[in-house]
Amino acid sequence: MKKVLAGIFTAVILFITALPTYAADLQIKVDGVTISSDVKPEVKNNRTMVPLRVISENLGARVNWSDSKIVLTKSKVKLILQLNSNTAVKNGETVLLDAKPYLKNHRTMVTLRFIAEVFGCRVSHSNSAVTIETKPLVIDGVKVKTLQEEVHMTMGGIVNHVNGNAYNEAIYHVFVENKGKKVEEPSNYSWVLNYLATGDYYKAGQYDFLDQKGNSIKRFDIYTKVQTFDEDQDPEALIYEANVNQWYMFNYKATLEILQLIDKASQNGFLTEISNNVP
Repeated sequence: MKKVLAGIFTAVILFITALPTYAADLQIKVDGVTISSDVKPEVKNNRTMVPLRVISENLGARVNWSDSKIVLTKSKVKLILQLNSNTAVKNGETVLLDAKPYLKNHRTMVTLRFIAEVFGCRVSHSNSAVTIETKPLVIDGVKVKTLQEEVHMTMGGIVNHVNGNAYNEAIYHVFVENKGKKVEEPSNYSWVLNYLATGDYYKAGQYDFLDQKGNSIKRFDIYTKVQTFDEDQDPEALIYEANVNQWYMFNYKATLEILQLIDKASQNGFLTEISNNVP
């Protein structure tokens, strides 16, 4: 009888151990910013599992789904995961996972340490916090501290700082990858839309990558061509690279991607408003 009870007790312990521990107080910090999520992180088999969104947005990895496969890309790294599989493919080579991806409340849960380290981040644990340190963006051999965004309205303007390394890297690559052929300086362009006519160029935003001392390393200004109200196609876009005094064609959809990245940075706590004099 004692052996039977001992067996039952052991089985119960193993069952409880296998269940996930819901980490309501577990904090995930990326570059010092605490990340919130609509699905709580959990510790399962001694592995911290988090929603894939935490990885994709805050580590700068792009995510695509194809059937049950998940493809994460960042810089030169391509990682293919599959739900409920303990293997992944990194740059064409099969690697073993320490925890299988799975679905929870319609969210894909992945092991935090593995994904972070695949993309070159440092992970450390301290009490109830998991800290991730990402690599800073380096432009022309100089580390970027922050991205300064400046936009003007009809009256006044706003200056923001984007402080997340991953967001700054992602935005920088959008500029570089969508920069087209060189063009001549437009005949008429301005911050002030009221002064412009159809065919002129409106300065939609100024984006300055700053070093540790606040000096400019690289600056891109986005301009969009003023259209008539009945035009239903995307406006032509240009960028001005201030550091080399050169104009280029630019993909208009890339401007929307940049705005989306900055919006995500704001939502996740990586944006600081420096000034706002809009009435």
